[in-house]
Amino acid sequence: MLSFWFKLDDKIRYLIVGGFNFCVSYLIYVLLCQIAGNSFYQYSLALSWALSSVISFTTQKYLVFKGGNNWLSEYLKCCSTWAVSYIINAILLEVLVKYCGLNVYLSQFIATSTVAVITYILFKKFAFKK
Repeated sequence: MLSFWFKLDDKIRYLIVGGFNFCVSYLIYVLLCQIAGNSFYQYSLALSWALSSVISFTTQKYLVFKGGNNWLSEYLKCCSTWAVSYIINAILLEVLVKYCGLNVYLSQFIATSTVAVITYILFKKFAFKK
């Protein structure tokens, strides 16, 4: 099964694994917005990114990019990637909510979908570069 999986192009693997990670992150975000209230959407974003980043690192490392043995180095590079992605996501979320008038759920869906492309490039070219 693994040999079939790794014969798939890394873009396909990223799309599948990233889709799973997106669902986990988005569900955490929605849950946190429901608990804290929609007016705390930026706090919900920060916490959902922090929680889902561990899952994302593990799945990206082992199921998409077949990372090397230097776990700490790759994790720190991923943290840098997530920092850039988080900032872009937070800005997009704010613009979509405050200036476009979209609700926090649709805004986060759009922002995360947009940032996923940027994150793939940063993971491939930086965090998990061989």
